[in-house]
Amino acid sequence: MRKHFAILVSVFFFWGFVAASNDILIPVFQSKLGLEQWQSQMISFIFYVAYTVGALGYLLLTRLWGKDLVATVGYGRSLGIGLWLSAFGTLLFIPAANQASFPLLLAGLLVVGLGFSLQQSVANPLAIALGSADTGSQRLSMAGGVNNLGTTLGPLVVSIAIFGIGATGETALDIEAVKLPYLALGVLFTLFGFIFWHSDFGKPAAVDAQAKDEVAAPSGTLGLPQVWMGMIAIFVYVGVEVSTASNLPAYLEKFHGIALHEIAPYVSLYWASLMIGRWTAASGAMGLKGSMRQLLRWLMPLAAFAVFLVVNSAAGHNAVAFIPYLAAIALLTILDWSTKGNPARQLLYYSIAGAAALIVGMTAEGSLAIYAFLSVGLFASTLWPCIFTLAITGLGGRTAQASNALIMMIMGGGVVSLLQGYLADDALLGLRQSFWVGVLCFAYLGFYALSVSNALKARGIDLEKLAPEGGH
Repeated sequence: MRKHFAILVSVFFFWGFVAASNDILIPVFQSKLGLEQWQSQMISFIFYVAYTVGALGYLLLTRLWGKDLVATVGYGRSLGIGLWLSAFGTLLFIPAANQASFPLLLAGLLVVGLGFSLQQSVANPLAIALGSADTGSQRLSMAGGVNNLGTTLGPLVVSIAIFGIGATGETALDIEAVKLPYLALGVLFTLFGFIFWHSDFGKPAAVDAQAKDEVAAPSGTLGLPQVWMGMIAIFVYVGVEVSTASNLPAYLEKFHGIALHEIAPYVSLYWASLMIGRWTAASGAMGLKGSMRQLLRWLMPLAAFAVFLVVNSAAGHNAVAFIPYLAAIALLTILDWSTKGNPARQLLYYSIAGAAALIVGMTAEGSLAIYAFLSVGLFASTLWPCIFTLAITGLGGRTAQASNALIMMIMGGGVVSLLQGYLADDALLGLRQSFWVGVLCFAYLGFYALSVSNALKARGIDLEKLAPEGGH
């Protein structure tokens, strides 16, 4: 089982690497092709909408074929198919880079995202199935940590491929170099596709058709407030997480004079912040008590931050300049302690902190504004498992249907990014004020935390005993 899990986490790394790398592609293609801000956000839009298109296509295939792909061919071969589909998408980066073609780039990202969609639908339940159900959330947390390593490294690798190490000016921009890291990924996708195809991960266990629902749902699963409101919550959560990162490079360049070749460490720190937040939360799930648990609560985020410092220093960036960011990490650690593991309380506190960070970023100047925007990654770090837990608690036999519906809402990362990019036009809100879109997203998440918390308490569910699970 350990061997299988070690292989499985590779796909979690791939998801993070590509998702965060998009934030380097956005300013590069925008600068090279003279795109408007909203046009550049089509990169995020296409990539994240591909998850929903893929999920719907999977459901359509199941209906037309009359069989479930994963149940028929097994976990391993399904992952192999998903990886090969993503590998085909990377081939489109060759003509996209050679011709500086934005449509071909979008087509490549669409196909890569379709492959990721299938991988997502397989890998998350498989991580739980590879061992005891009692430790399923721990395996997902470990896989999430590998995903965050990918998000930290992705922007750096792609930036080095385009600008080189130690680039000092715009003349270093080589858009044709975009194809190199993606072709390398394509080779890895293909290789791991064969590994998964020939690995016996088994098939999903048969679902008990007689399972009793623990909550009445006259209008169906999607008619339950905790579910449909949770779908909106996932939509806006992924939306604010992705749109903040996607619009950050343009903000840094326009208001702080940071050149394109210098942006990678900022994007890397934003995504590393999710790793910092998740490692902090994971410290409470290791079974330690008393002073050892409190010590680990402080050591885990420092260890994650150290990973950021090491990889960025190795990439030739002045990572030590980001040491003041430790103040934001300290605030996160205090908030984590104050939530006591309650998912509703954590969702509420982190949403308030995230909204405040965006407001500070829009109103402050200098380093304070930059660190405020970067800290959104900290406060968004554990919102997915919090929302997921609140949305599926007490659903019994309806859990699987609700989970699939929630995963489809990953498309919010693309839609919200596109909306903010459109409003960033100087004739509308302008780039700086466009981050109010994220504030509204956090406001809804706080509302969801309060409303669903009260509803679950009314049904006698103790939120203090719930441990957030999952992660995108």
